[in-house]
Amino acid sequence: MDVEGEVPAAAAAAVANGLGGAGEEASPAPVSAEQLDVEAYAAQYSGRTRLARLLFIADRCGVEAMQLEALRMAYDEIKRGEDVQLHRDVTARIKGRLGPRYGLDQAWVDSVTRRADQRKEKLENELNGYRTNLIKESIRMGYNDIGDFFYAHGQLSDAFKSYIRTRDYCTTSKHIVQMCMNVILVSIELGQFAHVSNYVNKAEQTPDSLDPIVVAKLRAAAGLAYLETKKYKLAARKLVDTGIELGNNYSEVIAPQDVAVYGALCALASFDRSDLKSKVIDNINFRNFLELVPEVRELVNDFYASRYGSCLGHLEKLKPNLLLDIHLHEHVETLYMDIRHKAIIQYTLPFISVDLNTMATAFKTSVSMLEKELAALITDNKIQARIDSHNKILYARHADQRNATFQRVLQTGNDFERDVKSMLLRANLLKHDYNQRNGPRKM
Repeated sequence: MDVEGEVPAAAAAAVANGLGGAGEEASPAPVSAEQLDVEAYAAQYSGRTRLARLLFIADRCGVEAMQLEALRMAYDEIKRGEDVQLHRDVTARIKGRLGPRYGLDQAWVDSVTRRADQRKEKLENELNGYRTNLIKESIRMGYNDIGDFFYAHGQLSDAFKSYIRTRDYCTTSKHIVQMCMNVILVSIELGQFAHVSNYVNKAEQTPDSLDPIVVAKLRAAAGLAYLETKKYKLAARKLVDTGIELGNNYSEVIAPQDVAVYGALCALASFDRSDLKSKVIDNINFRNFLELVPEVRELVNDFYASRYGSCLGHLEKLKPNLLLDIHLHEHVETLYMDIRHKAIIQYTLPFISVDLNTMATAFKTSVSMLEKELAALITDNKIQARIDSHNKILYARHADQRNATFQRVLQTGNDFERDVKSMLLRANLLKHDYNQRNGPRKM
């Protein structure tokens, strides 16, 4: 792996994850989500992901009071850490709207910078000493300490490189898992989800059995990586299999409520009916996650029970908050469309004909809009039906089972006849002792 070449390009992805400098982000359409309790939401997370999520809300939310609340909390959180560049960026975003207390604290910046320089010099000197003495375990710990230092100061690319360098000095499975978890953490923040998947696999392949909490963390990280790469079915499988041991042990990356929301939406969009029943609804482990988010639990049950109007209603209520989620926001429209299309397809399956007026009422939409959706699904060959626009009726085109059976029998007969002829030919060749011999070799 070319660490030196890949990481600088990845650093730009940190902007998309909410930790970029002021003025660097694009200007997306503002989202209104008055019902989001910013303080309660942020309390689910720790470390840099709490900052990233707060800044993401501040950038995307269209309610100024919520923006300022998110920025205030981010400012206070940064002052408890050591990332002076992020302090400058957040101060620039606040633009004096929170009063003089939330301005640039130059004395704090100078103090943190001075301590950081001293700490960095000490760590580098210690590492050089370990490398001179060729103490493998000490070298590993030295690179780990430098990686932690860079991570705390927001220098994610340097942290990534330091954590990767510990790989050559790992002597036990525990060391390898620790290295993988560090790389996964930084890769998520850099937006390098290919690295996340790669190091999840490395950790899972260690010979020793893993702690249940580590297994849960790895599955959650893998699910997040699949979600970000739009592999929703794979994401759903990983997330619904995430152990309840996860709890709040991975708050620097994901909350258990996120596992419920991400897993349920990906499952609704990609699982068939039997998988939804066995892997989600009857999954006692995942049910514990769903209990944390009752609205999501209800929409899953409504979907399976064919209460599509209620299910879609729950989705619409959740949508403003989901659009403020740092990982889910860009997938909301796609997932919602897939879920809606699956609901429409399942609604039409049992019937020979469907009254569009009744169906439109069930889906809380107009007949004209429903006709357009049905026409698109028919064109994509997802529904075998035709629309009677005059009488507003959908007629199903069921396959001719009798003809299909006859065709299968005919094909089976042809295959049997061919096989018998081949066997007879072989038997005759053996009977007459016929062998095809190769000609003499040319020297």
